[in-house]
Amino acid sequence: MLQPARTKYRKSHKGRIHGKAQRCDKLNYGAFGLKALQPERIVSNQIEAARVALTRHMKRTGKVWSRIFPNIPVSKKPTEVRMGKGKGSPEYWVCRVKPGRILFEVDGVKEIVAKEALYKASAKLPIKTKFVKR
Repeated sequence: MLQPARTKYRKSHKGRIHGKAQRCDKLNYGAFGLKALQPERIVSNQIEAARVALTRHMKRTGKVWSRIFPNIPVSKKPTEVRMGKGKGSPEYWVCRVKPGRILFEVDGVKEIVAKEALYKASAKLPIKTKFVKR
């Protein structure tokens, strides 16, 4: 599961996702990509599940780039705990994704294979996505 090696602060605010993606909105590495159409927080195990689905369908040919990384900790209090007594401990890691951001890039395979693989990867993600090509 993806998570940063170290962070400046152990816990963070929830925050909101406003506007469109300013960076990572164009294909830089591969010929085909998966672009986000909605704002959402994507959890590290969702990213990993999408990556595994992508590489499995491509039968480990070609190359895959993941353009998102979960760097925000989400804290959670244990079940059946009363209110107060501070914020809970970090439970999992997420990545804030704005609409227009490229999530994955693929190269070294045919367009049909890439389209099908990225479609399978998008099924593992909680947002609407779009297939893009260079």
